[in-house]
Amino acid sequence: MSFIPGQPVTAVVQRIEIQKLREGDNLILGFSIGGGIDQDACQNPFSEDKADKGIYVTRVSKGGPAEVAGLRIGDKIMQVNGWDMTMVTHDQARKRLTKKKEDVVRLLITRKSLEETVRQSMMQH
Repeated sequence: MSFIPGQPVTAVVQRIEIQKLREGDNLILGFSIGGGIDQDACQNPFSEDKADKGIYVTRVSKGGPAEVAGLRIGDKIMQVNGWDMTMVTHDQARKRLTKKKEDVVRLLITRKSLEETVRQSMMQH
């Protein structure tokens, strides 16, 4: 997926719903993120072009809520509970994901394999 600032983003997305795990006062998602408009995009190993300042999954805990829901390392988070995540800071993204009042996080993500699968199926028809 190429990203051009100011232009609409076209992406093949997948919905993932994560039920947070409650541990005492904490709600656990079981994954970490990297990226954001305030971060150096050149340091992001998952973005195809180094102008992409999106939010990416950098770690998924084995057996945790995110892994159970199907989230993978390298997934790009496009939305969290309906909120656009394509132009947010790292801290804004973290706050959206960790809201205490929300037991469920609904994500729209994109990943390279989704785009490749759609591209291949379009070529076969």
